[in-house]
Amino acid sequence: MLPTLLRRLRWCALALLALGLTLTPHAAERVTRGNLRLENIPDIPPALAERTQQYQNTRSALLCDFDPAGDGLLIATRFGNTAQIHRVEKPGGMRRQLTFFNEPVANASFSPDPRFRGFTFTRDTGGGEFFQLYWFDLATGKATLLSDGKSRNGGATWSSRGDRFVYTSTRRNGRDTDLYVVNMANPTKSELLLEVKGTWGATDWSPDDSQLLIGEFISANESRVFVLDLATKALTQLNPQPKHADPISYGGGRFTKDGKGLLFASDQDSEFQRLRYYDLATGKQEVLTPDIDWDIAGMTLSDDGRTLAFVANENGVAKLYLLDTATRKRTPVDLPMGGIARMRFAPDSQRLGLTINTPQTPGDTYVLSLADRKMERWTFSEVGGLDTSKFVTPELITYRTFDESAPGKPREIPAIIYQPKHLPAGAKAPVLVSIHGGPEGQSTVGFSSFVQFLVNEMGMAVVLPNVRGSEGYGKTYLKLDNVFQREDSVKDIGALLDWIEDQPTLDQNRVAVYGGSYGGYMVLAAMTHYNDRLAAGIDVVGISNFSTFLKNTQDYRRDLRRAEYGDERDSEVAAFFDRISPLNHMHKVNKPMLIAQGYNDPRVPVTEAEQVVEAIKKNGAQPWYFLAMDEGHGFAKKNNSDHFQNAMMLFLEQNVIKKPAAAK
Repeated sequence: MLPTLLRRLRWCALALLALGLTLTPHAAERVTRGNLRLENIPDIPPALAERTQQYQNTRSALLCDFDPAGDGLLIATRFGNTAQIHRVEKPGGMRRQLTFFNEPVANASFSPDPRFRGFTFTRDTGGGEFFQLYWFDLATGKATLLSDGKSRNGGATWSSRGDRFVYTSTRRNGRDTDLYVVNMANPTKSELLLEVKGTWGATDWSPDDSQLLIGEFISANESRVFVLDLATKALTQLNPQPKHADPISYGGGRFTKDGKGLLFASDQDSEFQRLRYYDLATGKQEVLTPDIDWDIAGMTLSDDGRTLAFVANENGVAKLYLLDTATRKRTPVDLPMGGIARMRFAPDSQRLGLTINTPQTPGDTYVLSLADRKMERWTFSEVGGLDTSKFVTPELITYRTFDESAPGKPREIPAIIYQPKHLPAGAKAPVLVSIHGGPEGQSTVGFSSFVQFLVNEMGMAVVLPNVRGSEGYGKTYLKLDNVFQREDSVKDIGALLDWIEDQPTLDQNRVAVYGGSYGGYMVLAAMTHYNDRLAAGIDVVGISNFSTFLKNTQDYRRDLRRAEYGDERDSEVAAFFDRISPLNHMHKVNKPMLIAQGYNDPRVPVTEAEQVVEAIKKNGAQPWYFLAMDEGHGFAKKNNSDHFQNAMMLFLEQNVIKKPAAAK
């Protein structure tokens, strides 16, 4: 329901390394290109850069909020190097940019009280994820810093009246996300509301603003819900469970308009997170979606409390429903196959704003009229002049893996596959296996110009497996890779290679693996286990050793990751990490590797990439290494993202696509 800095000398040493000063025998090999430090990456051929340019100039428009004082709304979109906040006055209207920063701004929230003409937003520096909270005054165009400028801040949630908001901050100790409240009478002063241990966040205020609904996030499998009385500061856990009961995971959370109940999702007594009504007086629950065997993945309640919009994640495809809170009757809304994000009701409660994307269309903002169910498109994002109607629609598949989900029933792994439309007769396509991060993430159906370039321009098939441990397929499936079962998910990649071998249109001899974050770990692990069956690997901000990762990740994340991966302070777990960490097995890899990293990454520190690059070099190989000094956990700036994508395309072209094809 809501997430130690490295030692100073280590950071200094890495800074020297990035500047090309002699610290290791290999440091001088790096070439500086602005904020990039590149090693063994050739210059990008102009013809390739020209081919990718159109695909890289697609953009999206993410809904942020409706203006309570009028019909306009805020979106986040990019017209320069980073996404910024824009205002749109009407459907198809001009996008007027409001924020102008070198760093991306991807969210904004109006005060519900029209007296305060402005909105809150967050912004970090260099991808370090130490987000700071700001107030943007629409009258003056001035942005004022509200947080301390150092800690990690976020989750600003406005009161029902709109005169206050609550947010989370790690300012006290750099680890725990305490709750603070800001009164708009004096917005630059934050008052500590609740001191906590762990990761907490507020999801809603009661209609009379006397209570707060807050959640404690423990892991992907466990969270807790509380009500905080703002007058007495009393904290009451809702739906407490017996000591040895199965943990419950909660999602969403809204007070009903009468203040008597809550609407949220949970997986209590269920494989999936079902939508529920919780009576605050009796503690009784009513399951509102007993027939939907998928997770309820998002919800929003209209201001008048009469309509709840919610999304079910049905096998990686978003399905939208509208629920009448009085009758409990729900109505599905027919939408194209794809994803939904950032739902918001307009202040009149008669319109629902949302961002929709499909394999053929990038994310754009739409407004649905509740009266006639008509959908009106507010933004028309550019697609680089491409005819996206010709983009490939993926197929949802499953493949058998090594174990059984029940006695006598082989386990099936879900996956998404994009294939070239026009292969020459008898030809087989090279394959990119793209593995999501998390590990509690999920590959879903949606728009990706990167995938479409690979399929349409390079003739590659792209397979996105949701290996065990992925969310969206039930809590049992989610837990299948925890701690000592970690490498079972790697075996799922081996089973995928078996499946590829059996496909008449896929070339088993030209398969590469690609992934970021935990997906980067999966790439490295797959390369050490299946080196002979893979042509190349691309690791982006990946974990190379679980012990060093847990030691160096930011304090506020460490316990959350221990809940998933295991506690490295336990000798048995530490020994297990030594056995499975890819860093200790890179001597088995003799295929080309591309490693990419953001220098300021707070999640998977740059040391994870540095040590795996050096390990590969010990094999006598020369990995391609892409290091962005002004980025964090991925590449948020367009110039960096474009350069990396071009390097990746060149890497795939040289090491996978141009390999000899399989015999016919």
